[in-house]
Amino acid sequence: KKDGAAPPPPPPPARGPPRPTTRQAFQATVACGVAIAAGLLISPDRWYWAVGTAWWIFVNTASRGETLVRGFRRVVGTVTGIAAGLLIAIPIAGAPAPTAALVAVCVFGIFYTAAPSYSWMMFFVTVMAGLLYGLLGVLHPGLLLLRFQETTVGALGAALGVALILPVSTHGATDAWIRRALHCVHGCTTEAARRLAGDEQADPAPLAAELELLLGRVRHSLAPLVHPLSPLRARKARARQVIGLLDDCARAVRGLATVAADPDASHDARLAAACARVEAAVHALVPPVTGQAKAHIVSVPAPRHHPGAEAALTHLHGLERALEDLAAPLCTSPRAPLVPA
Repeated sequence: KKDGAAPPPPPPPARGPPRPTTRQAFQATVACGVAIAAGLLISPDRWYWAVGTAWWIFVNTASRGETLVRGFRRVVGTVTGIAAGLLIAIPIAGAPAPTAALVAVCVFGIFYTAAPSYSWMMFFVTVMAGLLYGLLGVLHPGLLLLRFQETTVGALGAALGVALILPVSTHGATDAWIRRALHCVHGCTTEAARRLAGDEQADPAPLAAELELLLGRVRHSLAPLVHPLSPLRARKARARQVIGLLDDCARAVRGLATVAADPDASHDARLAAACARVEAAVHALVPPVTGQAKAHIVSVPAPRHHPGAEAALTHLHGLERALEDLAAPLCTSPRAPLVPA
C-alpha cells in the first residue's frame, strides 16, 4: 500500500457474524425494540426519543465497551443540558431575540464539540431542543424530565443489545487494530531501510501517514478502558501503556521516514542488522502476514559514522525498545496486573 488513504476495517472477530455491520444490525434492532416498548410505557407521544437515543449510540462504535461509554456520555450530556434548560430556556419563555441568539450559540457548540466530546455535543443539543420547545410554547419542566427518562431508556436498550446479542469485547476489537498498526510499523521500517540503501522507488512516507490513522483508531477503541470512571484498573494501566508505547513507535517511524527522505543519508551494515531486529520484534508480537516476503536489504559501502546512518540507527534503536516493551501488555492476560520494569 503506497497511498495515505484511510485503512480498511480489520477482519471481523471470530465470535460474530462474517460482517461487523451485520452483527451491529442485530444489536441495534434488539436495542430499538426494547426502547420502543419501554418508551411507549413512559409516553405514547414521545417514545421516539428513546428509539433515537438507542440508534444514535451505535453510530461509530465497534465494541461493547465503546457502545456502553457512548451511552453513558449521551445520558450525561442530556442531564447537564436539562439542568441548563431549567436555568436558561424556561426563564426566557420563548422570547424570539434571546432564543435565536442562544440557538446560534448551541449550533456552534454542537459542531465545535462533536469530535472531541460527545457529552458536550449532547449538552448543546439538549439545550437547543429546550429553547426551540420554548419558542413553540410547549416547554415545561415535565417535558425536560420526560426527555431524561426517554434518553435513559434508550441508553439502557442499547446496553442490553450490545451486551446480550453477539457481544464483541473491547479487547477483541482493539487487538485487530494493534496488529494492523504493528504490521504497518514493520512495513514502514522496511521501506525506509530500502530507501536508505539506495532504492529510489521505496517511500516510507505513505505508510507513516497510514500508521497515524491506525493509531487514531487504536486510541478510539481503547477509550472505554482509559475512561476516568472505568473500574478495571489493571486494564486501564495496560491500555495507557500500550498507547504510550505505540506513540513512541510512531515518533520513531516519523523520524526514520524523515531521515530516509534526506538525499544525503546513506546506509551501512549496522542499519540492516537493526532493521532485522525490528522485524523480529514485530513478529514476536504478531505473526507475519500471509504471503509477506522477507525484506532483503543490501548493504553498500558507507562511512561508519555518516550522519544519516547514525540518525536512522537512533530511531531504529528507539523503535526496537518500544516494541520489546510492548510484549508485557500485549502478550500477557489483559486482566493481570502489570509488573513494573
